[in-house]
Amino acid sequence: MQKKKKIHYERGTEELRLKNIRAHKLVQEFNNSAVEDFLKREEKIQQLFGSVGVNPSIEHNFHCDLGYNIHVGDHFYAGYNCTILDMAEVRIGHNCMIGPNVGIYTAGHSIQPKDRNKSGYGIPITIGNDVWIGGSCVILPGVTIGDHSVVAAGSVVTKDVPANTIVAGNPAKILKKI
Repeated sequence: MQKKKKIHYERGTEELRLKNIRAHKLVQEFNNSAVEDFLKREEKIQQLFGSVGVNPSIEHNFHCDLGYNIHVGDHFYAGYNCTILDMAEVRIGHNCMIGPNVGIYTAGHSIQPKDRNKSGYGIPITIGNDVWIGGSCVILPGVTIGDHSVVAAGSVVTKDVPANTIVAGNPAKILKKI
């Protein structure tokens, strides 16, 4: 799989602050909406995300950085407490299920302590079609998860996952092919 381009950003800029405020307002409206108000909840996700397929379903307590870098396919499901740090693009295919307490993190910072808090980077994440990510998983910057794969609960995915594969552990390792 090809190497993804690292995107650098400066923290504390007015532009980034305004984009973050926009996203946080929409996230707050989404999280405070009535669970039975499916139309309002979908409308907020449509406003927040860069693109959304048909029939998205996201449980309460969702969080993200910017929102517009998130692209999900048809029949996307995210469980409770899903966090997507989208300083870079996150592309999720059709028929994907994300369990509760999952973190998808495109963002990172320098390992050098000087000025670590002043800037950061993002590396895009791609999740294929028909992927199931179990509860309490972490997907790290730059990862691609291939179509039809399963990430077992509690896994930390640090490297690409081939299509039709089950991975588990910290760091996640291939258990078997599907």
